[in-house]
Amino acid sequence: MPTPRTLFDKIWDDHVVADLGDGFALLHVDRHLITDAGSKALVDMRQRGLEMRNPELAFASPDHSVSTLPGRASPTPQGVRLLGDLRREAQARGIRVFDVGSGSQGIVHVMGPEQGLTLPGALVVCADSHTCTHGGLGALGFGIGASEFVHIAVTQTLVQAKPRNMRIRFVGRLAQGVSAKDMILHAAGVVGTAGGTGHAIEYAGDAVTALDVEARLTLCNLSVELGAKIGMVAPDEKTYAYLRGRPYAPAGQDWDVAVAYWRTLRSDADACFDREVLIDTAGIAPQVTWGTSPEQVVAIDGVVPDPAGIDDPQRRLSVQAALDYMGLNPGQRIAGTPVDRVFIGSCTNARLSDLRSAAAVVRGRKVAARVQAWVVPGSEHIKQAAEAEGLDGIFLAAGFQWRDPGCSMCLAANGDLAARGERVVSTSNRNFVGRQGPGARTHLTSPAMAAAAAVAGAICDVRDFKATPA
Repeated sequence: MPTPRTLFDKIWDDHVVADLGDGFALLHVDRHLITDAGSKALVDMRQRGLEMRNPELAFASPDHSVSTLPGRASPTPQGVRLLGDLRREAQARGIRVFDVGSGSQGIVHVMGPEQGLTLPGALVVCADSHTCTHGGLGALGFGIGASEFVHIAVTQTLVQAKPRNMRIRFVGRLAQGVSAKDMILHAAGVVGTAGGTGHAIEYAGDAVTALDVEARLTLCNLSVELGAKIGMVAPDEKTYAYLRGRPYAPAGQDWDVAVAYWRTLRSDADACFDREVLIDTAGIAPQVTWGTSPEQVVAIDGVVPDPAGIDDPQRRLSVQAALDYMGLNPGQRIAGTPVDRVFIGSCTNARLSDLRSAAAVVRGRKVAARVQAWVVPGSEHIKQAAEAEGLDGIFLAAGFQWRDPGCSMCLAANGDLAARGERVVSTSNRNFVGRQGPGARTHLTSPAMAAAAAVAGAICDVRDFKATPA
């Protein structure tokens, strides 16, 4: 009898070119996604006289440095250089670029799935830590470094140490107003930002199966915030329906062959995991981070912790430092905390379903007078689809800015940043010190929660908002 294998094991095994011993393997790479930030490695390759082995397997889209304002010119000298380098180097090598104005440009972790470049069982890499997002389609996706970028470009292979297997099972049904973002933020609070270190995480359970594909991408996006490079959900009928007809997805007889293979991509019933975590989804309320790490999270009806009640001295200092930076008091209720900005966007929550959920909250309402609120779609395709549904009109009427696609305020790399001391409710994935601008204070939430905060002018429970008629 064959040894039972996990979903991760099966995809890993299918990509091993050579077993290098001591837990290391040489893996074949199916898709190499490149951002404008990755153009530095392409320039380095040219200067060293290195050629790409399979440029047809590499795909680029400017996202980090591109402006989200009309005209799309980068607002910084560095951004101008990165965008110019990406276009020049990609054209010289025959790399397909989903460029600004093409109708297909977007954040790579949004563009890849929507173009059908990300497929179940594929090994997808990008010089960005949130490449784990692609696991929502049953792919093996993870971030790479600059030297790994060059190795992949030249050989179409990568040396990797095989991580251990971890499974997080979400059981039960989500309550009204609770989303995949709340699930993964809650998991960060349970597991911690180091709990997944050295593991590939598979998300399973009936609550995960019930999620649509875009929600699964959100779930996997924050895997790296649990310390794991890889997060995955087994493909199923929802996955196949999502991919059918996409530009780079298989077609005709190739589609049938692909689906037959994809159906094998699930963990065997008796497969062993090195770590298992069980979470009762019914007990999850809308979540909001209070500190400077995704694990510093609390339910919307909860309170900020008091360092005085923490025995571990290192953790006590960490909590106190986070409270000081965020300008919060021990034991303070998180609900009611005033906010200055709201950002709905990023590779975590800028897909069409995210924009719909936020629009349902703000329809017929107005952004609070003191709040600046932005919506930044994840791709040009999503922006067009949202406009066709009239979502842009809903946001504009409410007082939001409706901007062009890009990473934007997620990491403040393109001039989109908050001022020192401003409190931001954000649908992105990181709330590190200075992440959205020097001295900016970030609270991570779902799109619906962010929309509610924009209207209320403070962090609040979206469950208290009744949807207004369309």
